[in-house]
Amino acid sequence: MSLILSIETTTKTCSVALHQDKTLLGLQEVHLDKSHSSLLHLMIDNLLTYCEIERDQLDAVAVSVGPGSYTGLRIGVSTVKGISYALGIPVITINTLKAMARGMQDSNLAENWLCPMLDARRMEVYCLLQNEMGEIIHPTQPVVIDQDSFASELEQHPITFFGNGSDKCHTVINHSQAYFVPDITPSARWIGELAQEKFKQKEFEDLAYFTPFYLKEYRATQPNNKLLR
Repeated sequence: MSLILSIETTTKTCSVALHQDKTLLGLQEVHLDKSHSSLLHLMIDNLLTYCEIERDQLDAVAVSVGPGSYTGLRIGVSTVKGISYALGIPVITINTLKAMARGMQDSNLAENWLCPMLDARRMEVYCLLQNEMGEIIHPTQPVVIDQDSFASELEQHPITFFGNGSDKCHTVINHSQAYFVPDITPSARWIGELAQEKFKQKEFEDLAYFTPFYLKEYRATQPNNKLLR
């Protein structure tokens, strides 16, 4: 029986979950922007305490590896690396968008195709598209949304769009087969479910070399107000 701690920090939601095989033992989530660095370790300690689990009982630690917030990704990945190194347990990484799609599958009674979206900038989103069987149609990629986005796919099959990136798209993607579900956020619950499958296959990361799935390189900007000498 595998006991896995999962962490989700790719958006403003900070989430930790504990699974034993496919059973969810506990879940803690805080939906506060920029709360990850101050709350994540406390949430992990509280969750383990509430579930009466000691750290040395964990078999693996899983993390949402992106795409998402650069800062959130760095916090999540550095945390699981620290836990993995300290306890000598493997790390499992899960694509954030695949986990979001997993979370929508049980409620997808109409068997729509699923398109999780994370907000990038302006009219750009990070998204993937999968069919009702969970098979990937379009892999994770950045997409600039306009009135022609997903036009050919929507002619083939109804699509449900969700995630914080979809909020700015519902007035642009105007099609009778386009459906939008608000307030769907990434959760460690779905990271844990997918991590159990990877654990069985022993799909672990190299602790020294794996990095977040940023999808796009971080670009630093110069501040507008410069100090005068």
